[in-house]
Amino acid sequence: MKEAGLREFLNYGHTLAHAIEKLENFRWRHGNAVAVGCVYAAELSHILGHIDQETVDLHRSILSSLGLPISWDGGDWDSVLALMHKDKKARGNTLRFVILDSIGHPMHLEDPPMDALVEAFERIRN
Repeated sequence: MKEAGLREFLNYGHTLAHAIEKLENFRWRHGNAVAVGCVYAAELSHILGHIDQETVDLHRSILSSLGLPISWDGGDWDSVLALMHKDKKARGNTLRFVILDSIGHPMHLEDPPMDALVEAFERIRN
């Protein structure tokens, strides 16, 4: 794998985080938006069968214990989706995410099913 590919794993949680930042007019701190994005990525990983519920709960527990948000209710799905399509990781109309195959094992996910994206979004709502 190229260094650029490995470096892209640092974007875990960032696809949703960048949308949150824009929809919140950058009033949210980057780390707070990334925390919610990490929970979203974990939920997406779980919905697609890569990780179990315990791993999702671990995300929520650790981030909460650090005083970081784990949910967000500030925008509608259509606005979020449009912004995720503009993310630097997107390729044309193909959405790209970093998700987990297991703890410590990130993977790239291209063009996930829309119903999984929506379900993960509903799971991070307040």
